[in-house]
Amino acid sequence: MPLTSPRRSALADQVIAQLRAQITSGEWPVGSRIPTEPELVEQLGVARNTVREAVRALAHNGLLDIKQGSGTYVIATSELAGVMNRRFAGADPRHIAELRSALEAEAARLAARRRTEQDMAQLSTLLERRERAWESGAAESFVEADATLHMAVVAASHNEVLAELYADLSMVLRDFLRADVGDRLRPESYVDHARLVAAIRERDDVRAAAEASAHPFGCRFKDE
Repeated sequence: MPLTSPRRSALADQVIAQLRAQITSGEWPVGSRIPTEPELVEQLGVARNTVREAVRALAHNGLLDIKQGSGTYVIATSELAGVMNRRFAGADPRHIAELRSALEAEAARLAARRRTEQDMAQLSTLLERRERAWESGAAESFVEADATLHMAVVAASHNEVLAELYADLSMVLRDFLRADVGDRLRPESYVDHARLVAAIRERDDVRAAAEASAHPFGCRFKDE
């Protein structure tokens, strides 16, 4: 929900809603820089102060990060995602790994039961993209490809609440995965997700859950 303030105008609330829509629709993805203040003034047809007020409100809510001299960047897709990102920024990596394992195990179990042919086509495409990203040796590309595949598994569960919760946590999970992977890909940390996708395809919910929970973050946070 947007910030509430008796001093904020209805026009500012409208601009906040418009900017939020740009973010939640994916038109301004996480990590991207939004248009400059003069560009927003021209696009929206409102005064500079109104734009500034809306941007500051969304920054306070955790969706935007205003970096002086650089621009304003999208850092979350919802207010809850922004709160989660701040709340768990200093969390124990093992605890984040365990949370991801729990969420993804249940999502994979449901996906094996409920997946559609369209889901399987998406999962197959994203699995191939993940494997190509690994072969390229580009760590950031692999992190993005891996995260996108896991998001698709959760989406295939067809549980909207689980999917929204996972999406709100996605930046936290991605940041910890990025920290685990580091700036280079290590052969010993590679985990093949083909078995996970195969279990979902074969509607084997027990095996799908086991595959999803077996390797939440490469190998660094497994119990010894």
